[in-house]
Amino acid sequence: MGNEKKANKILLYYNAHSGSGIFKNNLDHIVERCQNAGYQVVPVRAAKGYVINEVLSTIDQSEFSRIIAAGGDGTINLCVNAMIRNNIQLPIALLPAGTANDFAYYFELPSDLDYLLDVALGDKTTSVDVGAVNNRHFVNVAALGALIDVSQKTDPNLKNAIGILAYYLKALTEIPQIRALPVTLTTPDKVYEEEIYFMVVMNGESAGGFRKLSPESSMNDGKLDVIAFRKMHIVELAPLLFEVVHGRHPKNDNVLYFQTDKLRIESPEYISTDIDGEHGEELPLEFSVLNKRLKVFVSKDTWHYD
Repeated sequence: MGNEKKANKILLYYNAHSGSGIFKNNLDHIVERCQNAGYQVVPVRAAKGYVINEVLSTIDQSEFSRIIAAGGDGTINLCVNAMIRNNIQLPIALLPAGTANDFAYYFELPSDLDYLLDVALGDKTTSVDVGAVNNRHFVNVAALGALIDVSQKTDPNLKNAIGILAYYLKALTEIPQIRALPVTLTTPDKVYEEEIYFMVVMNGESAGGFRKLSPESSMNDGKLDVIAFRKMHIVELAPLLFEVVHGRHPKNDNVLYFQTDKLRIESPEYISTDIDGEHGEELPLEFSVLNKRLKVFVSKDTWHYD
């Protein structure tokens, strides 16, 4: 009983520069809502990742009720990585405020700020998987391929506006000298030898605005969804783009699609990688899943909660 009474703090982790700038105008309102609900707010401003890691390494979890993370997928990624590194078991509430909010989109969270705060200050949660790759974690997607370099040098607003896959496929049609790269994909059941333009390993079902990128995905099935775009003739790219938009690409012969709980990716060549929109790890990559590791607050109106 004493412990319940003591857990009256909320750690508010926010990115002041996220896409929609939700904090520039609403920070005071967010703090007011939390205080009116009986919570003391401990604000932590998002930096390059070490600040949240430092804070979470020193807090007494028993004093906190939850973490509210406000920003885009990159902000959520930093927060979740720090939580796992420091064995923080607190539930997390999302205030999607970035240019890419695929993780929040999965939970069908509303766009209205007060409704979001109702969810964040409520008591309904669901448990979701977290992907692991080498020594890092991801909530949504890891990507790799020759096009990642191009993508990382591009205005992120453009990439997020048209969707990551549309962007990559468009880049393929515009940069004909880009070549497919050899990869070996090893799962507990099978080994694939492929030549790919790029591939994604997903925890959720959408990435960079593509809502049906991985239509079979579930975030709590203990599986990762692997989608690789094979070497193909340039004339086949436009029809494939159409199929991706409509979520029909897993049936396309130019697409390798499977689910697994463990995956090793190797290549004799250097391949650029990206994790939740940030620069990724170098190959070889070892993927696994932390099943139902994260509790996320959800709306009782739109979600089946635990």
